Amino acid sequence: MSARTALIYSHKFDNFSYGESHPFKAQRFRLAYELIKAYSLDTLENSIISEADNIPEEHILSFHDSKYIDRIKEFSSSPVPRADFLYGLGDAENPVFPGFYDWACLGTAGTLEATRLVSEEGYSAAFNLAGGYHHAHRSKASGFSYLNDAVIAINSLLSKGKRVVYLDIDAHHGDGVQEAYYDTDQVLVISLHESGIYFFPGTGFENELGTGKGFGYTVNLPLIANTDDPIYMKAFDEVVYPLIAAYDPDIIFTQLGADTFRTDPLSRLEITTHSYSYILRKLKALRIPWVGVGGGGYDLMNTARAWTIAWSIMNGVKLPLKLPEPFKKSIAAMGYPNTMLFDAMHWADEEDRNLALDAVEKSIAIIRKEVFPLIVGSNHY
Repeated sequence: MSARTALIYSHKFDNFSYGESHPFKAQRFRLAYELIKAYSLDTLENSIISEADNIPEEHILSFHDSKYIDRIKEFSSSPVPRADFLYGLGDAENPVFPGFYDWACLGTAGTLEATRLVSEEGYSAAFNLAGGYHHAHRSKASGFSYLNDAVIAINSLLSKGKRVVYLDIDAHHGDGVQEAYYDTDQVLVISLHESGIYFFPGTGFENELGTGKGFGYTVNLPLIANTDDPIYMKAFDEVVYPLIAAYDPDIIFTQLGADTFRTDPLSRLEITTHSYSYILRKLKALRIPWVGVGGGGYDLMNTARAWTIAWSIMNGVKLPLKLPEPFKKSIAAMGYPNTMLFDAMHWADEEDRNLALDAVEKSIAIIRKEVFPLIVGSNHY
């Protein structure tokens, strides 16, 4: 029997909005799903499209503080806008809108269901488009994130004695996930992201390595502006891949944000679908049970293309280079000129990429010195 896969998607995503001027657009989930359908990736044999909208509160409280959750519930049901900056609620970044707790639960339930299908039902891969809220802290909303779905789902795996690699390829450092597992060796947390020297959330440096039993099990590769496809693949091949192989987890949990792409309005990296798909193919080749969640991506077509590619790779389906004609016509009417699913490999301008290459080589050297003796040289290998 072929490996089973699951895509988590709900039309209920369309019922919520962060606001017209907010960069986070829930429409990206519908656009990604429409592209998946255009390639007939919604009707694959041994694959299901699933929906989840209920999550027991005890799962939420496995990470989040109860007072914070009470305040979210209160504000979510309020007929007038509210704000509590102690909890990060009600500012321009994390708006309070009608039903925002239901919105957060919807995405989190999807991630928990994807994790359950992989860990309990034997699915080889499950992908929740509307997951990846990696900035939510124990008692504070941050970075468009109210509930940290990744931590909640990973906690469910830890309760079953599973060992997990959390890999985050979003442009922003996964600070909320790092916070949760900074002192444990049961989760290897790896984040490739734009450097916090000048970029939100201002964390994720090479010297953030964990503490106590967790020392060496937090790995950060901060990338400076103009990091391009070859540099990104180099970072993955020289650090990420060998660490995952050596740690040998029961499950890989990946945050697959597409805001690293060179035309994303919020980041200054120069990644394309070339290196993005390269990384995902390498992960697929490991044959380790795989949970994927969405994450960032503020150019909607980039996000749709990236997540369609991710879903195709999870299913071992090779897609054509060009977008389907009916889909091209539908997006042209919305003002999108895109015609290609895949991009050619991109090199940044020579001066910029030399700076980015120097920076990543320094980061790689630090990690190989500090982390590799603990993990690659340990009995995990």
